[in-house]
Amino acid sequence: MPNEKDILSLIEKVFNFDKANPEELTPLDLAFVGDAVGTLVIRSIAAHDGPKPVEKLHQFSAELVSAAAQSDMMHAIQPYLTEEEHSIYRRGRNQKSVTHAKNQSVGDYRRATGFEALIGYLYLNHQYDRLVDLIHIGYEALRSSE
Repeated sequence: MPNEKDILSLIEKVFNFDKANPEELTPLDLAFVGDAVGTLVIRSIAAHDGPKPVEKLHQFSAELVSAAAQSDMMHAIQPYLTEEEHSIYRRGRNQKSVTHAKNQSVGDYRRATGFEALIGYLYLNHQYDRLVDLIHIGYEALRSSE
């Protein structure tokens, strides 16, 4: 439920946006937003993990927002997805893109796009608890596989 304290509600209010209807956006639109939101969550984790040189912060976040890492996170969270969330993920994964990730497999890139579309969808629906819970599950799975 949106409130005046969450950032998306504030953006919508200040910039006089109509509330976004994620169901009307393309999977690539959702992934565009999800990429930024996912990166913000990962960078927040990096910043709160203790003082580090900027290069280490960047390396930490770059590794976790790579297509391969997002693909692995997606594998970890799939059993926890609702039917609706899985549908959003599939739409993003199956969307044809004009670009592809450098040094990543096509499969990883497509799964990562699905992951980002899901994160964008949850963000635009103000489902922040769910968004963070799913990223947490994926993040913990990555950490335990190291």
